Parts: sequence; C-alpha cells; structure tokens
Amino acid sequence: MLTRRALLAAGAGLLAACGTRSDARRSGGAAGDAGVLTARPGAPPSAPGAPAGPGTRPLGLEPVRDALLHVPETLVPGRAAPLVLSLHGAGGEAEGGLALLRPLAEEHALVVVAPASRGSTWDAVAGDYGVDVELVDRALTAAFAAVAVDPRRVAVAGFSDGASYALGLGLANGALFGDVLAFSPGFVPPGAPRSGRPRVFVSHGTADDVLPIERTSRRIVPALRGDGYDVTYREFAGPHTVPPGIAREAVGRLV
Repeated sequence: MLTRRALLAAGAGLLAACGTRSDARRSGGAAGDAGVLTARPGAPPSAPGAPAGPGTRPLGLEPVRDALLHVPETLVPGRAAPLVLSLHGAGGEAEGGLALLRPLAEEHALVVVAPASRGSTWDAVAGDYGVDVELVDRALTAAFAAVAVDPRRVAVAGFSDGASYALGLGLANGALFGDVLAFSPGFVPPGAPRSGRPRVFVSHGTADDVLPIERTSRRIVPALRGDGYDVTYREFAGPHTVPPGIAREAVGRLV
C-alpha cells in the first residue's frame, strides 16, 4: 500500500494544511491563468536523439525541482503508448508523482510525466494558475516530442493536493485528457470553462484525517455527476493513502 509515510520517503510528504489555500499568488503566462494547456501529442517523436529510451530522466526544464519523464522498459517500439501526467501531494516533488504510478508503469507500458510544483503545493491550490501550469505545459510538450503517445490515452492523475490539481487541469483540458484519476482530492480548483467530457476516477479513504471524506469526495463526486461527468468512485476503509488495488483499477482504464 502506498501510504502517507511511503510518500514522504519518496519526497512526496504532506503538509498539515494539505488541500487548503494560502496567500501565495502567482502571475499567469503562456498556459494562462485559467489552466489551459497547449501541448498536444504528435507522431513521430521530434526531439533530438528521439525516441527516448527506457528509464527515468529529468527533462532539463528547470535548474531545481525539474520534471521527470519515465519511459518503461516494456514500451513497444513503433507503438504509440498511453501517458499519464502524475502530480505529487503537498510538500512533495517530482519523484513523489512518479512513485504514485511507478509500480504499474512497466506492467502496462505506461509513460509517466511527473513535474514538481514551484512552491510547497500547486499554484491553483494555493491561489491562481500560473507558473506551475506553465511548467506542466512545457513538460508535456517535451514528453510528446520524445515519445510516441496515443492521443486517445492521455490522462492526468494525482494524490491529495495533486488530485485536486488533476481535477482542475483535467476538467479544463478535456480535449487533451481522456481520463482524470484523482486519489483523495480536496476540491476542484476554479479555472477555465470546462472542455470535453473526460472520464473521472475518484478514490478516498473513509478514515482520512488529512482531507476528511465528508467534506471532500462525498461532495465532489455528486457535483461532477450532476454536471454530467462519467465518474467512477471508490471508497475504501483506510487513511490518506492510495491502496495498490485502487491504483491498479484506475490505471487499467487506460490500457
């Protein structure tokens, strides 16, 4: 089980105020304050030296807290792969986002892009969309240039604050993301008008004492269903964590 302690060990520790807003505000840029992403998959890969070989590598986009790209050993040459943008929880870093799905990446030949927030949590969780969404856009652009990605199997996933950010980005960019995987989210950050109709997977522990389920997913899920989204919801008896079976079910939707 991917526990809160394990995420801390992977560099994805949680803050006591996980899922809350702060006074931090950041100005928007290329991707826009509303969280709209411009990156789109295309084939064949066009980066120098592409296609990218298997393994985990920094994308070289930032001198500190860079984004990571993981290409599985099981990737079939010449076959477009599924890709997940994976977002860490509050206080985490790129490795925390990668740890969320690493056990399943090889099994499902899944490409994973894991950026790191500029501050202690993601910009729209703390205030407005800005520098973090710009980095996400650049990370996806670099990944799409390095690996052949199936445009029908692009998803965004996250845990805790990362799950909240995944919901915000996913619903605003339904033309890019076919699936949103939100593990223990706190809320849906406001942003651009929603586009497309991505499928949504939400999980939450009934004993979560960081983001209590009654104030979070049990409100988020009915609201999304009321807005017409196809939502799969899984409650489990446990704390603020991602059980392996839950992660497996969520990723299985992409393959």
